[in-house]
Amino acid sequence: MKKMVIAHSPDADDIFMYYAIKFGWVGKKETSFDNIALDIETLNVEALNGTYDISAISFGLYPHIRNEYALLRTAVSFGQGYGPKLIRKRDTVLKKRFKVALSGKYTTNALLFRVAYPDAKIVYMNFLEIEQAVLDGVVDAGVLIHESILGYDESLEVERELWDIWCELSGGDLPLPLGGMAIRRSLPLTSAIVYEEVLTKAVQIARDHKDRLSQMLMERSLVRIDAQTLERYLELYANDESITLNDIQYKAIEKLFNIGFEHGFFDAKINPKEFMIPLEYTALRNS
Repeated sequence: MKKMVIAHSPDADDIFMYYAIKFGWVGKKETSFDNIALDIETLNVEALNGTYDISAISFGLYPHIRNEYALLRTAVSFGQGYGPKLIRKRDTVLKKRFKVALSGKYTTNALLFRVAYPDAKIVYMNFLEIEQAVLDGVVDAGVLIHESILGYDESLEVERELWDIWCELSGGDLPLPLGGMAIRRSLPLTSAIVYEEVLTKAVQIARDHKDRLSQMLMERSLVRIDAQTLERYLELYANDESITLNDIQYKAIEKLFNIGFEHGFFDAKINPKEFMIPLEYTALRNS
């Protein structure tokens, strides 16, 4: 039996979108799926090193690994009117070269932040440490991501929504691409197609049985937030638009890649549709 490891973040949306596989609700014959949960920037760096066959990544990383990994169409997270938040202490004013904590060099939020604030002094740290770093005065500000955006100390306030930065850079009519999945190109194409099908089914089943799956995750302490917060969070980042990419989401990813290229972060303009697994291969092979 072949063993396939899927790397994802320990955040509630990734856990939710993967665990239909872990619980045996969906799978593939003669394949044993296992998982590893790592901080998103760790996953980004491991993808640069080619560590895992299938991995969650930030969309802001993908152009750097496009020759080694194909993008998957499923388990995607977008913001629509919301996203990461740049926060600071109340009643403070940020100087031009303020010190800021970001969750990682290759995250989407870091890409947008660096375009908007080229003079800021950046410190990278685990996103779970950012709020406290601002409270302790280690940094002047920080960008909160994941569940952190839903609640933070009352002595902090939002300096700027990264959604607003995205709207200014993109034209304002596209969702904000945050995270997706990538699969190693060296895998046999027929296997890669099946793995994408399994992952897509897992997200679909998770959405179809959201209440049951959420309860199971809570009972097993697999998520670090309460039930009410989990409900809110899943509707933000593991919703029905996470099952498979649509045309508007493709346009949004391409716009993000273009912004990164125009500001010198990527070495080429790329169309995401050209970097997906060619699903038509199965029909051609069987014709």
